[in-house]
Amino acid sequence: MPTYLGLDGFRFGWVAAWINERGDHGFDYSPGLTRLLAMPHARAMIDMPIGLNPSGYRACDLRARELIGPAVFLGARRDLWTFPDMAAANRYYWEQEGKGRGVSAQLWNIRGKLKEVDDAMAPARQPTIGEAHPELIFWNLAGRVRLEPKTSSRGQAQRIALLIDRGFTKIETWLTLRYRTAIGRDDLIDACACAVAARDSTQRVGDDEIDPRGLRMEINY
Repeated sequence: MPTYLGLDGFRFGWVAAWINERGDHGFDYSPGLTRLLAMPHARAMIDMPIGLNPSGYRACDLRARELIGPAVFLGARRDLWTFPDMAAANRYYWEQEGKGRGVSAQLWNIRGKLKEVDDAMAPARQPTIGEAHPELIFWNLAGRVRLEPKTSSRGQAQRIALLIDRGFTKIETWLTLRYRTAIGRDDLIDACACAVAARDSTQRVGDDEIDPRGLRMEINY
């Protein structure tokens, strides 16, 4: 029975949601990515950039931002994790690419997870492990309209309803079980969205860009 896996990072690690073609579903979490990616799956989607250039913005990020707005972070670059602090990173990128082309605090704070995904990936793994963006997934599931902000009660209800419609009927119960795990409400919802994309996605944004390691830079939804 093929199983589909969605993964999202949270403060202390990664959360994974899975669903199979019979409708069985569950979630798990781990400090590291390796154990979760070792779970049997036909396809997995991760809410984290896969494929990084040393400079510039990725075409897939620019296109996704056109569709869903600033929920898409710009500026994920290879070796971001080597800078001693965000100020040093921004000084370098401003000198190389121009003022305003630095990195946000949100992107800086996930630099360790960027490296963890990069270390786990290889071109041979991309047919079964891809990059997704939950807000792009929800935009597509909702008929290509932007939902209310995910921080609002209305926005959360919209996203939960879409997941229930796609088979994650236990999501509301799961959200009450995540306490003491440090998994955020949004993290679990986003992992489920990525699992839906792993099962159903046939579309992507990106211009067939390949990074220096041979990884395709594309976002599935």
